[in-house]
Amino acid sequence: MKTYTDQIGTKHTFETTPKRIVSLVPSQTELLYDLGLEDAIVGVTKFCIHPYHLKAKKTIIGGTKNVKFEKIKDLKPDIIIANKEENTKEIVDELSQICPVWVTNILTIEDNLQMIRDFGTLFNKRTDARKWIDKTNYALQDFETFIADKPIKKAAYFIWANPYMVAGNNTFINELLQLNHFCNIYENKESRYPEVELKKIRLEGDPDYVFLSSEPFPFKDEHAFEIGRVTHHAKTVFVDGEMFSWYGSRLVKAFDYFKKLHEKMQD
Repeated sequence: MKTYTDQIGTKHTFETTPKRIVSLVPSQTELLYDLGLEDAIVGVTKFCIHPYHLKAKKTIIGGTKNVKFEKIKDLKPDIIIANKEENTKEIVDELSQICPVWVTNILTIEDNLQMIRDFGTLFNKRTDARKWIDKTNYALQDFETFIADKPIKKAAYFIWANPYMVAGNNTFINELLQLNHFCNIYENKESRYPEVELKKIRLEGDPDYVFLSSEPFPFKDEHAFEIGRVTHHAKTVFVDGEMFSWYGSRLVKAFDYFKKLHEKMQD
């Protein structure tokens, strides 16, 4: 019998290493795969698109906010992997009737490294976890050298339209914005993903850059035009939302993406 504590403080006890995993979070599904756990994954969400072939081989158990309880129960999982932001407490409580639900909570890069460490311990993949932690730390150090002499610019990171919503404080997105030397003009809002009025954008910070994320909302040129015309001089940039909001092993790829993004914005 071994007892482990997840990232929201819940203790879980296992007699043996969990062998059947249901993942409710796309980025964590990718991490589980990269840790060599493809055969142990039995259920994923319809949004688990990396690696692409998993959706064809594994049972789809709904979305992150609308899971199919009976489908998951039929899979007889040993553990369900959830996330505090992506999955509601109600979902976690209901699924806890089936088996232990391990909840991650990723706000910082250190939280991300702890998640990898935890998965390595939970699933007896310590060597693979160590490799991904080392890869992440190496890429992080390299990027910190790259970004060191870049000036800090003001930015707004939009995630939704109608109503317009942005990334605020206490989010992984905000952590990565700071790492990229972008001061988030909305980081002082009370909500983590506040609704904003476009006409107030100059008063609330007047950003140098407006980022339009590729997910969860598919922004188009008309949104860029609508937002751009109410700013003073902001440059509007379409960005890959996976690189700014996915944690796990995806972060290693994100650092190279950030370098290219900075080079592109200097053109």
